This record gives sequence, structure tokens and C-alpha cells, in this order.
Amino acid sequence: MSEATQLAGRHILLGLSGGIACYKSAELVRLLVKAGATVQVIMSEGAEAFITAVTMQALSNRPVFTSQWDAREPNNMAHINLSREADAMLIAPASADLIAKLAQGRADDLLSLTALARPIERCPLLVAPAMNREMWAHPATQRNLAQIAADGAHVLAVGTGDQACGEIGDGRMLEAAELRDELIAFFQPKRLAGKKLLITAGPTFEPIDPVRGLSNRSSGKMGFAIARAAAEAGAEVTLVAGPVHLDTPRGVRRRIDVQTAQQMFDAVLPLAPQSDVFVATAAVADWRPAKVGEQKIKKDGSGRIPSFEMTENPDILATVAALPDRPLCVGFAAESEKLAEHARAKLERKKAALIVGNIGPATFGRDDNALLLVDANGERELPHNDKLSLARELIRDIATRLQ
Repeated sequence: MSEATQLAGRHILLGLSGGIACYKSAELVRLLVKAGATVQVIMSEGAEAFITAVTMQALSNRPVFTSQWDAREPNNMAHINLSREADAMLIAPASADLIAKLAQGRADDLLSLTALARPIERCPLLVAPAMNREMWAHPATQRNLAQIAADGAHVLAVGTGDQACGEIGDGRMLEAAELRDELIAFFQPKRLAGKKLLITAGPTFEPIDPVRGLSNRSSGKMGFAIARAAAEAGAEVTLVAGPVHLDTPRGVRRRIDVQTAQQMFDAVLPLAPQSDVFVATAAVADWRPAKVGEQKIKKDGSGRIPSFEMTENPDILATVAALPDRPLCVGFAAESEKLAEHARAKLERKKAALIVGNIGPATFGRDDNALLLVDANGERELPHNDKLSLARELIRDIATRLQ
């Protein structure tokens, strides 16, 4: 699924309450439209003090609604009509005052009135809080957030950092791209709700001395995409990551960073029996130097190449697959040739339920890939696509196997 189609066919009702974070909402509209959604904007009187309706209309290509007395609707009931057309209502920013209104069921302006009048079973409500850190931490705000969540609203997280008032702390509204991704994730089928997934990703680094080491070209992007897709599907995800330069995917409950294959083994083994699925995406080094030099090994000009005694690293996938209370085991095979043949050999050798094969040199570091799913019953190709779309397809396959 391309970036331009992730929200295709979705109609989003975007509400803005008063707050400086309204400037992020303009970018949010642009990103939602770019992802294929149609966006209808509702603005409170407070929101109009921070950003103009003209701006939001230009970005959404739709007239903006600001008053419950707007006579443009034939029945003069914008609060009814707008909510009946929407697949979801997102309030971003949601001020402390607006959240209090929602908690109390008040409806004294178009935004709160529409939120109250929407059909709950057909138009879910997502709320992106935005406020000063003290307002965020106040017991009244936390009480109101708990109440609207109990009433069925999906309360999004807040960011931490510099605030417009000059203070630093919790309460910032999420960035526009984060809100877009939250909305995309919200619409994903929750195929793995209640399941625990353990995922490894990235390369490992095996030191030769304090400076140098052995590694590979894996970027970790495929494993991180799988972690995101699993979280989108409702799973509780633990991600064990080798040395990569990637942010933790949204929704991932726990991330453990490691360097070596032994460290990855030590992190995975205690967690595997508690997991429903283990996805071994990481490109783990097969060998490591038997002895690590205490100081940097230097060349001396003689042309002599230093030699190293190597020892085999523990086999993480095979060890997990051999556990008496093993999870469903999914391994990856990054090959340079004879993909199907080598993937099937790995399936039999590791005793896994599924091996996902790909051509390593064609995918390392890239944002796209093509996969071959190999199990005891045969093979299935996942054609070339972006890695997140492939990850979602793989998660769909895993969910079917769990059934």
C-alpha cells in the first residue's frame, strides 16, 4: 500500500479547539489528504484565534464549519450531518477545556456539539491533547481524560519537550506525521489483539578489538516495519534491536537494544516462552572472534594480514523453536542465490513454522522488498512493495496461522 492510499476512501472529521498547536493541524490536513483521505474541518472560536479558516479550507479543499448556527446546511444541522458522513472524528488539538466539555457531555459550540451528537458505533472519536505541562498533570485533566476514555474515546499520547510558554515537559500535541500514523493504525484490523509478539531486527556487531568488528548491511527496516504492523494489529510487541539508526515504531511496548549475537540470544530466551509469536528478522552473525583484542590491532607495514580464530554464535531461532513451550516461530533468510532452496533448507533445519526469504543484496538499506513465504505446505510470493505494506501482509499471514 503506497503512502497515497493508506487512508484511501476514509472521510475524517477534524476538529480544532483553541491552542497554539493549531499550527500543526494545518500540516496534518495536508498529510491526511496526501494519504488519500478526505478531510472536513470544524474549528472552535478559540481555534480561529490561532489559525484562519481560510488556511484550513485551502488545505482541505472544503468549506470550514465554525458555528452551530451555520445556515449552509439545508436542515441547519451541521452537527448531525457532518458526523454522519465521517469514518472517524479526530480532535487535534484538544485543549484542557475541550476535554472537560467532552467529559461532562457539554455541547455549547459546534465542536463539542458534534462530538456529542456523533453515532458512537459508526464514528469513533480520537482525541489528541495539547496543553501546558501543569494543565496536563492537573488531577482534573487526568480525571477528565480517564472519563472520556471510559466513554469510548481513543485518547492519544502527548509529546514531551519545549512548550510555547517556555516551559519543558509533557503535554505537547503529537507531530502531524505521528497523528497521521496514529489514524492509519487505528483503522488497521486488530488481528493480533491480546497476543504477545517478540521480534528481532537489524544486524549484530561482533567486536574484533575495541575499535573494529564484524557486521553486515542490514538496516533493520524490515524488522521495524513488522514491529509497527504488529502493534497496529493490536499485539503487545517487544522489539530486540541490533545496532540501527531507527526510531522505535509507534505502538511498540518495549525495545531492547543489543550489539552482539550473544546479547541478542540472552535478551530473547527469557522472553520467548511468554510470547505467542517469535519473528526472527535480525541478520545475526553466524560467527564471532573467539578472542577480542584488548587493544586496536594495527597494521605494521609488513603486509601480513592478521588471522582470527572464529567460534560459532548461538542459534537463536533454532533454540527458541526447540523450547517445550515455544511460540509460533517465524524466521528470515537473507540469501544471495537459490532463495527457495535455501529458505526451505533453513525451515527444516531450524524447525520453524515459517521462513520468510528475501535476496539480501537487493533489500539491505532499502525501503522496499519482495518476500517468499516458505512453510511445510509450499511457497507463496509477496510481490515487490514497500516494507510496511509487506509487513502488514506478513502479520495477516501470522494471524491466520494462530487461528
